[in-house]
Amino acid sequence: MFDLTGKVAVITGSSRGIGRAIAEMYAKAGAKIVVSSRKAPACDEVVATIRAAGGDAITIPCNIGSKDDCARLITEATAHYGKIDILVCNAAVNPYFGPIESISDEAYDKIMNSNVRSNLWLCQQVIPQMKERKDGAILIVSSIGGLRGSDKLGVYCISKAADMQLVRNLAVELGPHNIRANAIAPGLIRTDFARALWENPKIYEASTRNCPLRRIGEPNEIAGAALYLASNEGRFCTGHTMVIDGGVTIGDAG
Repeated sequence: MFDLTGKVAVITGSSRGIGRAIAEMYAKAGAKIVVSSRKAPACDEVVATIRAAGGDAITIPCNIGSKDDCARLITEATAHYGKIDILVCNAAVNPYFGPIESISDEAYDKIMNSNVRSNLWLCQQVIPQMKERKDGAILIVSSIGGLRGSDKLGVYCISKAADMQLVRNLAVELGPHNIRANAIAPGLIRTDFARALWENPKIYEASTRNCPLRRIGEPNEIAGAALYLASNEGRFCTGHTMVIDGGVTIGDAG
């Protein structure tokens, strides 16, 4: 089950955290992996780990804020492996922490462009070859922030809600071509991106107080869902946002 042998996966933001966990799990399932983030040395470390375990992976750096970079990522990945079967849009940013009323235009644009528009760019680049083969899987890593309001992460939450709608539209448009599009909405996960929310014991306690499982998640617990959604076992799932949050969004567990 969950075999990706012969598949090629491009994963943005895969030098650490959730993206790295997805890359390593896909590789174990037999996929050939394109590891991508802004800094090549960090990607090379992941590639070395995958190859040491017997997998096949390459580094293609990409700044998702650049349309030319996104196009180059897809072009070079296709040139090297001949195709792209799976696109995982995981890279995201959040340069602002505070109320919406105070956010600058620059911060707003950076969040929305990096977290939404870059995903659209990447999808636009990879869709034609998926249509030609009548096969493909697109996965966007969103957040439970897209399902909830926040007094400190408002625009980030807006961007993640937009990602959920993006996969719904993609699913409708691409379904007739046997291309699936889904999102994952993680809760708080032990990554560098969320380090400020789990490294401090007091903040960690506050962050997990309303979680039925009374803990935060681990990157591999998101990667498992990503594997299902990319595999044949998930081939009848499209347009869906899979919430993986330890139960935080189901109600008050306090």
